Amino acid sequence: MIYFHYHSLFAGIFAYLNFLTPKTRNEILKILLKGLKMLEYRGYDSAGIAIDGGNDVAKGEGSQNEMLLLKQKGKVSALEEIIYDVNKPNLEVLFENHVGIAHTRWATHGEPNWVNTHPQRSDPKGEFVVIHNGIITNYKDIKAFLTKRGFLFESETDTETIVKLIKHLYDESKSNSKPPTFRELVEHTIVQLEGAFALAFKSVHFPSEIVVARRGSPLVIGVKSHTKLATDRFPISFSKGKVGLGVQGQLYQTTLEDDETSTLGPVGAGKEIEYFFASDASAIVEHTNQVMYLEDNDVAAVGRNGQLTIHRIRNSSDDPHMPLSRELTTVKLEIQQLMKGNFRTYMQKEIFEQSESVLNTMRGRVNFDTDQVLLGGIKDHLSEIKRCRRLLFIACGTSYHSAIATRQLLEELTELPVMVDLASDFLDRNTPVFRDDVCFFISQSGETADTLLALRYCKQRGALIVGITNTVGSSICRESHCGVHVNAGPEIGVASTKAYTSQFISLVLFGLMICDDKLSMRERRHVIIAALKKLPDQIKEVLSMNDELIKLAEELYLQKSLLIMGRGFNYATCLEGALKIKELTYMHSEGILAGELKHGPLALIDEAMPLLMIVLRDPVYKKCMNALQQVKARNGNPIVICNKGDEETKKNAYKSIEIPETVDCIQGILSIIPLQLLSLHIAELREYDVDMPRNLAKSVTTE
Repeated sequence: MIYFHYHSLFAGIFAYLNFLTPKTRNEILKILLKGLKMLEYRGYDSAGIAIDGGNDVAKGEGSQNEMLLLKQKGKVSALEEIIYDVNKPNLEVLFENHVGIAHTRWATHGEPNWVNTHPQRSDPKGEFVVIHNGIITNYKDIKAFLTKRGFLFESETDTETIVKLIKHLYDESKSNSKPPTFRELVEHTIVQLEGAFALAFKSVHFPSEIVVARRGSPLVIGVKSHTKLATDRFPISFSKGKVGLGVQGQLYQTTLEDDETSTLGPVGAGKEIEYFFASDASAIVEHTNQVMYLEDNDVAAVGRNGQLTIHRIRNSSDDPHMPLSRELTTVKLEIQQLMKGNFRTYMQKEIFEQSESVLNTMRGRVNFDTDQVLLGGIKDHLSEIKRCRRLLFIACGTSYHSAIATRQLLEELTELPVMVDLASDFLDRNTPVFRDDVCFFISQSGETADTLLALRYCKQRGALIVGITNTVGSSICRESHCGVHVNAGPEIGVASTKAYTSQFISLVLFGLMICDDKLSMRERRHVIIAALKKLPDQIKEVLSMNDELIKLAEELYLQKSLLIMGRGFNYATCLEGALKIKELTYMHSEGILAGELKHGPLALIDEAMPLLMIVLRDPVYKKCMNALQQVKARNGNPIVICNKGDEETKKNAYKSIEIPETVDCIQGILSIIPLQLLSLHIAELREYDVDMPRNLAKSVTTE
């Protein structure tokens, strides 16, 4: 794992270009700020915007093309305040054509201050500016190269090396008989970069033009045309050139000439059109539902005529069957889905949406009358999956817990070896993978870097790749052979809730589908499917206990630790519940397998240690009761999650949380919800931001 000092580990990038569509500076700023707010789940310790400046700014003089950088530590609301209350630009100036770029981010190291905040600039005048999501692993070599040539660095970021490199290449090209275009300059720049990035460039030398590029970090383009486009496909031009840094930090002398262009005509040239560039389609849907997802190594440019073109630098790793265009698709995402509604926070909204989200995960896939289950995304590969050697489930964090939660059931229904791994550890071990393995990659965003790297590792070794994501068009979605969209709906809160339960259900449905021809499993399948039908109503019943859980939170919020203990199907609930407590409340919390109690954890138990135990009527009920008795014998005061009417368990509990009874393998859906609510209420009592917990971001797009 590589750590850098204040780099773009987590970030949201947003850019807007209006061509022949007059907008005031105020309208442009509002669009950029709103885009950032929709991406704030990706990072929120600093934010910045670059727009055209000049002598129409209250506190500045200069040309119309002068860059105006507006940056501030903190959330987007802090940036908004500094723009309107301190900088006070002339808001009424009108731009027929204009490019604005914006960035919100979270970093693990370094002070979030003005110089470290994006956009990063090439020089004090801001001839070039860039916003960046990702990490540049060879930035030290580039920085050394540029330092020898007189460049002075003001920030601690890797991103500043990118924007100073393009400035160097621009200065070097001034003597050329045919100076490079903005897009060519960007291509010359990115071939020198190693690592992952999504980039958007703006320059005073190329007014009203923008160039964006991606490699390993997501980037989507929205198109809003005021007239009908000639086609919904955007052509690709291919360039050839050498990639990387030369020996001892010398830049390669690259030759990037277009050697192949698709036959599609120009799109958008000379017409009234608006373009939106973002890390996530959720930031765009308010303006247009027509979006295009860029692939790794794509470079997209909008020139002075408003035409969008897509370019690629051809290299040996390219798929020979790669399409010669990128297609506009329609995003079926309503802006209302992204709003909080009557809820205080996104996390509260998403917890209470779970009765609906699990139903959406099952909708169209489960026939409760015939006990049939069909996942359309993997049906064509079902015979191959049934013939495989083993199933591998690879994920991070909450997604990993969804695999732990369903592992026992999948072993039972598929009668195959099931391996569950954290993606980072899977890669660290160079785990053997074979052609007859089936590898599942689970990720809410579909962009989780470790999971994506593990996917590529397995794909290179010939395994069948199955993606399970909540984001259509994500990298994992596109790079899998087949997959399942969990249909949980947009999840904005950083701590995942409804995506977890929908991932859980998706894996259960996979297990039910793969054993539908086994007579020995018929009764078991029937019981599970009948339980799934009742599940949405049972979730509502658990959610109705919210007031009871608020009272419990009032007892616990001053504590420094909370242990969560269980076993069997509910061990994953312990892990996920403890993760939610840690993420939101900053309390120490640990999920403990009850079977390990006597092997160390019992030493922690006394009358002062807060302890929550999950004791439900399932195959390990008696074993959990034994653990409960041991805790009581050591003067523990356990809070117990138990089934309604279980008086025996309640007698041994300090307090009890009673949930409805369902089939053992999906009991974890109901048992996690009280822990989600408990973590929410403890965090609120501690006056923490539950949607944006410190040091975390929603989409972890680097290792």
